[in-house]
Amino acid sequence: MSNLASGEIAGLNFQSKNRFINRELSWLAFNARVLEEAENEAAPVLERVNYLSISASNLDEFYMVRIAGLKGQVDADVTKLSEDGLTPVQQMESIRAEAKELMKIQQRCWRNLRSEMASAGIAILKGGDLSEEENAWLTTYFEEQIFPILTPLAIDSAHPFPFIPNLGFSMVLKLRRIDDGQIMRALIPFPQMLDRFVKLPGKEDKLILVENIISLFLDKIFPDFEVEQGAWFRIIRDTEVEIDEEAEDLMRTYQSALKQRIQGSVIRLSVNADVPDDLCKMIIDEVGVDNLDVVRHDGLLGLSDTGEIYGIERNDLKFTSYEPRFPERVRELEGDCFKAIRAKDFVVHHPYESFDVVVQFIRQAARDPDVVAVKQTLYRTSNDSPTVAALIEAAEAGKSVTAMVELKARFDEEANIKWARDLERAGANVVFGFLDKKTHAKISLVVRREGDGLRSYAHFGTGNYHPQTAKIYTDLSFFTCEPELCRDAAQVFNFMTGYTEPKGLAKLSVSPLNLRDRLLGLIENEIEFAKAGKPATIWAKMNSVVDPIIIDALYTASNAGVEIDLIVRGICCLRPGLPGLSENIRVKSIIGRFLEHSRIVVFGNGAELPSSEAAVFISSADWMPRNLNWRVEVLVPVENPTVHQQILEQVMIANLMDVTQSWVMKPDGSYGRLTSDKDSFSAHTYFMTNPSLSGRGSALEDHKPQMPRLVSDRS
Repeated sequence: MSNLASGEIAGLNFQSKNRFINRELSWLAFNARVLEEAENEAAPVLERVNYLSISASNLDEFYMVRIAGLKGQVDADVTKLSEDGLTPVQQMESIRAEAKELMKIQQRCWRNLRSEMASAGIAILKGGDLSEEENAWLTTYFEEQIFPILTPLAIDSAHPFPFIPNLGFSMVLKLRRIDDGQIMRALIPFPQMLDRFVKLPGKEDKLILVENIISLFLDKIFPDFEVEQGAWFRIIRDTEVEIDEEAEDLMRTYQSALKQRIQGSVIRLSVNADVPDDLCKMIIDEVGVDNLDVVRHDGLLGLSDTGEIYGIERNDLKFTSYEPRFPERVRELEGDCFKAIRAKDFVVHHPYESFDVVVQFIRQAARDPDVVAVKQTLYRTSNDSPTVAALIEAAEAGKSVTAMVELKARFDEEANIKWARDLERAGANVVFGFLDKKTHAKISLVVRREGDGLRSYAHFGTGNYHPQTAKIYTDLSFFTCEPELCRDAAQVFNFMTGYTEPKGLAKLSVSPLNLRDRLLGLIENEIEFAKAGKPATIWAKMNSVVDPIIIDALYTASNAGVEIDLIVRGICCLRPGLPGLSENIRVKSIIGRFLEHSRIVVFGNGAELPSSEAAVFISSADWMPRNLNWRVEVLVPVENPTVHQQILEQVMIANLMDVTQSWVMKPDGSYGRLTSDKDSFSAHTYFMTNPSLSGRGSALEDHKPQMPRLVSDRS
């Protein structure tokens, strides 16, 4: 992935731009690790198909957002260098090369998985593979289910080339009229409401692609023509939403902007490898795409659609089902969340423990006559969100309900607009935060009348209030009624609703106000411990490490002798293990059955880790400029001794010990997978085996740490 020679890497210092890894190339390396799981024979075949689909969907979104932004810079002749010293043009060149290789591997992986599925009894057929009975059934299916919604379009001076929406999939044809030999070009847009894979009748799992069905019946679509040439193509458009900073009504502005999104410029055109040159040129000219952004695929276009195959009822070809456990503390108190929180702060570890407890917290607040107010942030949630339903119930019950709905949550804008309307109709106070910042903090605050006064209860999360993603994302939910934390949470809500900057926060740190400064101060403390000859350690787990100020602070800490272990699932722009720069920094990435999403930060505080003296935090923020500069995020100290021990000695140590799903990052930005066998430690298996964090000691007590070594050198 890196274009640096080993000698250049070894000589990097604080003056070198190359001390940072390019953000976009690091993301591509992450998606390559996801794709690697599709080739991991230790996983069942349908799970591997799902990984392939995720990898392809990730890449689509990468083009829609990141490549679109870079392409806009190139078109505007922007020459500003990235943190790693590349111009937008240079970045685009490197990205195209890496993405092209990634797409080639995706297609190879699809061919292999298709063969493996066939061996397991899931066949994806072509027209020539069908029996007489299947052909007859398919004819009826086409006439009744597909033909009525197809719209074949002639392309000529009277019929201009139609608008193709983002992720639009279409067939382009060169036809010859039978009676006079006249040539016509035509288009068949693929209706987006159609499933891509159609299951044939019978007990066997036989599938056929819809485009193959359409191709079989072109004579019914164009009865007066013969097909001379044909090919399928798919486009990706720029989906960035531009918002006027002077907008008076943010919801109405977003509704308008979302309508404009579908008309974004074409960022990538994918075509069949065998598409005739004249048809390919016509598509390129009509959609207005750069030749450099045309990708010819020798395989399946739109690999993200392979996720449909996962819906086949073949549990023998999937991971053994796993049901999360409802937290013991709340269950023992007959579901009374408030009583459980009053007894002692507690933490819930998703997806091993059920997200239902978070919903129960809000639902109980809605139905409790002593609750007077509920405040909630909503960044992403589901279409049938039980959290929103509970907030609506609370508002209809006459409680003061404040919902901080983030309209700028990319690709969830429409859903959030709908929820905002529903909440407003129920009588809730709905606010949209800041025009120039996203509200990404995950906080619930419930105010309850108890005795002669009021008591507040808070939930701080590392993940979204989304019951579906909570089944596959690893996150932490922290419940507390500690007065200072709750007062701080109330101030953060006032900041979001009334732009009132929090004054004198006792415990929480908030971006963009002071979160980065708090982290830098904690890093500096560890540097001072190292200089004094005391143990100095930083452990951190998150999705991305990009912020150059934080990275340079970590380099400084490494040079001072601070031992640093980072668990970074996705993008990491820091180069670990370089003498004189980062020799005391180690970076690993865990990619597996569950998506590692929790953000945890640990500072040794002058003691050997694990230690009760350590400073432990959970957060909604990754270490990226956008999180620290342009988002409202919180960093939450964990001081309750039991919760402190659970997060430090169970969650963090288990992740540090993981071998089965771990990759180690090298100085050049490439990753090597750790060797593993049936006895290797897996953090995911460890927590599935005994999901509750309560009543457990350190993960070290159950498993001896293993000395990992590299098994592969994949970029």
